[in-house]
Amino acid sequence: MFPSLALATAPMPLTIISARRRSQVTQLYAKKTKPEKNRAPTTSTSGFSGRTSKELTWQCIEGCGACCKLAKDFAFATPDEIFDDPDDVELYRSMIGDDGWCINYEKATRKCSIYADRPYFCRVEPEVFKTLYGIEEKKFNKEACSCCIDTIKTIHGPDSKELDNFNRAIRSSPSSS
Repeated sequence: MFPSLALATAPMPLTIISARRRSQVTQLYAKKTKPEKNRAPTTSTSGFSGRTSKELTWQCIEGCGACCKLAKDFAFATPDEIFDDPDDVELYRSMIGDDGWCINYEKATRKCSIYADRPYFCRVEPEVFKTLYGIEEKKFNKEACSCCIDTIKTIHGPDSKELDNFNRAIRSSPSSS
């Protein structure tokens, strides 16, 4: 049996069925993007303490590669569930190596050999999340961070240095400090 596959950039909870049915889905989760420099972080007062919390800003962390593990378990959406275009499904599947990792992921350096020219679906960007998952730009950072956390936990483990590095990066980014 062919293992279930997920989008290279983002795990989908089991509530996500298909990009074709995105209008029926109420909860959506969805690599190189630059934080919006001119956008002020969202702040809100929480609880009785009066502390303010600031919106996290998604960013890729070097040396992670969790999104490059293309063959994931059943909890992740398959390419057929994500893409409307059969060519995207075919391209995605053609990128899966025998070990389940992307053929363009260099394990020795933990880098993508085609990063600048990677397919659109390998990019964590607001436009891609809107196209594939129906996620509005104002929810992009929250959803992208959540997706990366879930993927990193699945691939590297909940106590991994990759997860620690990601959490530190999204909390210390220019828009969230």
